[in-house]
Amino acid sequence: MNALCELLSIQYPIIQGGMGNVSHPELAIAISEAGGLGTIGAGTMKPKEIQQMIEKIKEATNKPYCLNIPLTVQPYADEVMALALEYKVPVISLSAGNPVPYIKKFQKNGSKVICVVASVRHAMKAEIGGADAIVAEGFEAAGINSELELTTMTLIPQIIKKVKVPVIAAGGIADGKGLAAVWALGAAGVQMGTRFIATKEALVHERYKQLIVEANDVGTVIVGRSVGRVRRLLNTPYAQKLVKLEKQGLSLEQFNDLTDEAHHIEGAVKGNIYEGHLNAGQISGLIEDVPTVGELIELMVKEAKETIEQLYYRLC
Repeated sequence: MNALCELLSIQYPIIQGGMGNVSHPELAIAISEAGGLGTIGAGTMKPKEIQQMIEKIKEATNKPYCLNIPLTVQPYADEVMALALEYKVPVISLSAGNPVPYIKKFQKNGSKVICVVASVRHAMKAEIGGADAIVAEGFEAAGINSELELTTMTLIPQIIKKVKVPVIAAGGIADGKGLAAVWALGAAGVQMGTRFIATKEALVHERYKQLIVEANDVGTVIVGRSVGRVRRLLNTPYAQKLVKLEKQGLSLEQFNDLTDEAHHIEGAVKGNIYEGHLNAGQISGLIEDVPTVGELIELMVKEAKETIEQLYYRLC
């Protein structure tokens, strides 16, 4: 059995990325019910909101699910972690900070802990700290990224060489061929965000989904390099506004204000592409439809198996 599936008690090695304040239980439930691992992102939300999402998931499914906690971003991180312990959330994903001080506490409570990293050094540190699995996220991914700007194709095999726990590839994956490709690199599974945004169950604005479908290979843009806060967005009017302001000497404080969760919701949930941003990965250029989550996962698994079989015959 796939090591990741066995570890997390899921059918398919496909995990939803944390989507911050635009994650909703409905999408996470659909992913878990389809055999993957649905995730709700704590983002900057208040504990009460997160509690309501957890309760909704627990009422709707008995399948495993995950809570992503971005440690240095979540203003109520201690309270959110206490909430996760109280509800015995099956899987905890820790990102945007040092996860080591918290890993054992969650594990003693019965949770599996996944640590999100963007370098070999951080992967090794997470494994030493006791992580059950590691998400290695390449620079192709949506939203906030590492300043190291390592790509998935280069990052995964280097991390695989240095750690023994299951490694999950993130960034630049949206179909079964991508799943097969990272398997070939040694990954145990994939984490996807942008691809799950473009599904029927995602509670985001239809304009967001349509813009992902319409995007081409250069449909995303990087902002924030000049202030040390690298972020990948769909290339919308608001993203271009940020690019222009950076050239004019935007400060870190101003950049953070203009890319906070309120602006994220303005773009992603309200569909206002002039006053809010849309996180999206480079893989947007490959996405051409908006299926149900069940259809997507079923097709991915089928395509991955077929791809592997075809590759075998190409070698012979």
